[in-house]
Amino acid sequence: MKLPTPPFLLITDRRQARGNIIDIAAKALAAGCRWISLREKDLSAAEQAALLAEFLQRAKPYDARITLHGDPAIARQARAHGVHLSAGGDAAHARRLLGDDALVGLSIHDAGEASNVDPTCVDYVIAGPVFETASKPGYGPTLGPEGLALIARASPVPVIAIGGVTPETVPDCLAAGASGIAVMGAVMRANDPGDVIAQLIAALAAPQPRPR
Repeated sequence: MKLPTPPFLLITDRRQARGNIIDIAAKALAAGCRWISLREKDLSAAEQAALLAEFLQRAKPYDARITLHGDPAIARQARAHGVHLSAGGDAAHARRLLGDDALVGLSIHDAGEASNVDPTCVDYVIAGPVFETASKPGYGPTLGPEGLALIARASPVPVIAIGGVTPETVPDCLAAGASGIAVMGAVMRANDPGDVIAQLIAALAAPQPRPR
């Protein structure tokens, strides 16, 4: 499965959001985001499915992908485009449940985990935190560009960098071998989510040096 273009993933967190996450998603899509993952695991399955349905409706005019950080069964029920699993998640089960056309991702934190990823089940991995992040203070240790590069070399699938990613640090992530970036709090907390996203997408599109 090919990653969405641009390779920018927005992850929701309504507890950090300055406004309604549906409105933030609408602004993100208008700003060029084509991949949003709902991460509201404390909500009931029915509530998550309802939000996914709303996101899917908003995404349709943009041909954007909507995935779920959570239970593959909820993603299937809502007809989401895929699921993202926590570290150690059963990617083979998710693939069987959602089919070949779904995006299936997995969180990892080191090169050892990356080398064990099964590319027949997993389309991409999210690696982090790369830098210190206000969303999860004290969570780590941070990988830094060097740790991210080790993961990128070990992973058989594209690596998405997360954790403290800003327009200024995007080049470091890409130089380390990341195929894209994921952002949560920086957009959720922003006064102007669309502007933040536009800056991040522009940084992704800028000419980059070859990966280290």
